[in-house]
Amino acid sequence: MARNKSKAVVESHELTAEQTPGIGRAQAAMHELAVLDAQLETTVRAVAAQIGYQLPADCTDPDLIQRDISANMRRSVEACLEVGRGLAVLKAACGHGNFIARLDVLGIDRKVSAKFMQAAAKLSNVSSTRHLTAAIGNQTKLFEMLVLDDEQIEELELTGQTGELHLDKVATMSVKELRAALRDRTADLEASRNRVGIKEAEAERLTKELSKAKRRIEAATPDEVGAQLREEISQLSFNAEAAILGSLTEGFHRLEEHAIANNCTHEEFMAGCLCQIERALIGLRNRFNVKAAPDGDEMPDWLRPGAEEKAAAQVKADIAKAKKAKE
Repeated sequence: MARNKSKAVVESHELTAEQTPGIGRAQAAMHELAVLDAQLETTVRAVAAQIGYQLPADCTDPDLIQRDISANMRRSVEACLEVGRGLAVLKAACGHGNFIARLDVLGIDRKVSAKFMQAAAKLSNVSSTRHLTAAIGNQTKLFEMLVLDDEQIEELELTGQTGELHLDKVATMSVKELRAALRDRTADLEASRNRVGIKEAEAERLTKELSKAKRRIEAATPDEVGAQLREEISQLSFNAEAAILGSLTEGFHRLEEHAIANNCTHEEFMAGCLCQIERALIGLRNRFNVKAAPDGDEMPDWLRPGAEEKAAAQVKADIAKAKKAKE
């Protein structure tokens, strides 16, 4: 073809700039053209190999590829895929700005050509997709199938099913039925991806918060770390005290009312509950060798004289308030 002739011209006109004035620049330009032609041919062959297109006469000439596409423009799915492969290679072969003109000659709309090439890319492995293309049956269904992503196509090829879409039913479906089934499948997949995206975002947020916490801990002084730990343990102590003075006191109060109303006693049970708590406290004190009470100014308010009576009065008031609210 024309490009091969240009290479022959380069090989047969090895004249030097000294022999013929100005020939050096022309020869350099021809050499550059030959290099560009070689690069383009390499690119075209790579595209053809990637999507499984058999170059006509093993040649990368756009004219031959265009005629090959014309010969394959039939309505069968296999022909559509071959047209798509040919268009992809033609686009690589004819250079920037020339592909649309070639489509006009072929009578193919730009959007339709994009669908042909997309189908060829999705179903490039002819040997493994032959049963799939046979089930699809025609060009219209083929274009409908393009809404599936590569993972769904592969799942359909390997297992005969993706979601609720079965390959053996595709052949008997009308185009309208297939479109509805594909719409449901893509909607399910999108919803699943959204759920995964939310979980991933939450995991990423927690990871960032953990990293910030680690950086704060690493940058904190021993006194700051100690203060933070004391604050956390104080909260745990407060929760334990609230459970005893609140929920447990309310429970004991109900037991007392039940005993009075039924002329019975729950004293042994109540003593057992308190003994269980006291044993836990004694065990904790012995485990960490903690003295009975802090000294001097470090004594918290809830250990000072009269604090227990105040706390009990407050609990009774809270219980009365809660009962009144229920009534």
